[in-house]
Amino acid sequence: MSHDVRTIIDQSEWDQFVTDHDEANFLHSWQWGEFHTSRGRTVLRRGVYEGNTLVGVYTGHVEPARRGKHLQIVGGPITNWSDIAATQALFDDMKQQAKEQSCVYVRVRPQLEASPRSFALFKQFGLRRAPMYLSVELAGVLDLAKSEDEILEGMRQRLRRALRKAAKNDITVETTSDPGAIHEFYRIQLETAGRHQFVAFGEDFLKKQFAAFAGNGNAVLYTARSEGEVLAQNFMIFYGNEASYHYGVSTELGTKLSGAPLLHMQAMRDARERGIKRYNFWGIVDEEDTSHRFYGVSVFKRGFGVEELRYTPAHDMVINRTAYLKTLAIETARRKLRKV
Repeated sequence: MSHDVRTIIDQSEWDQFVTDHDEANFLHSWQWGEFHTSRGRTVLRRGVYEGNTLVGVYTGHVEPARRGKHLQIVGGPITNWSDIAATQALFDDMKQQAKEQSCVYVRVRPQLEASPRSFALFKQFGLRRAPMYLSVELAGVLDLAKSEDEILEGMRQRLRRALRKAAKNDITVETTSDPGAIHEFYRIQLETAGRHQFVAFGEDFLKKQFAAFAGNGNAVLYTARSEGEVLAQNFMIFYGNEASYHYGVSTELGTKLSGAPLLHMQAMRDARERGIKRYNFWGIVDEEDTSHRFYGVSVFKRGFGVEELRYTPAHDMVINRTAYLKTLAIETARRKLRKV
């Protein structure tokens, strides 16, 4: 059967298809595209049809990077990877759309577990391993079919002690979906970035992300306080089958009083009430990678007893081979410099 790839303009059709797939998360939601639209990016939402039946989708945005203008497709495509003809149609369309947008390359990081088969598929579709990551490649996830008692039993003892300590300290947890609350989150992020030596996101960038999901309650800011003082905040996104710990910040007082673990436990309870099946702590690094700047936070996340989910890493479809050599050189050097 022939395949027809076209733009999808109906949000309900889009989200229904995406959320019907267990592996999907907010990175392929309609709202994620709205966030990039708010940043002035060109956003594509394309679907492949067999007759009138939608069988696969991808969304992406054009990133006007100085190292090379490119089409970013993260968390997708969402498709039946065993249907080679339909998936090939999606990748052929990515190539055509990238050419029309004068892109140097297409970068894809799919919701597909890394395996020899996945690497072979991407080679078959004409892609090569990217020199730089695109979103999380190794995630720590919890199955929310487990009860809270089962999750507590699977935690490291140190984390259980931290939760007991937090209870004794009479810490309260607040939630809001007001984008205005991101101002305080941004301020604390600057402090956190200073302590842990990472580059903070801009306030406008964070606020636009939050606002894209907050309208229907899919973005929630969790705040732990003690005697009115902020200890920690978690920026959560709930979408489809997954609750995602997108960003988190903490104060020095929060580190002492163990506010952060309480936020996760409350978010898990809320996710279950929404019928969500999976809690994604998002990025972790390999346990032996002790020199990585995110090793410490990875130890914290693993303390919850997470299972590791390793996605197929970012791959590039090269459109302009000469211009891509510049991207290859810059990003290879950048990855070594950043030790990521």
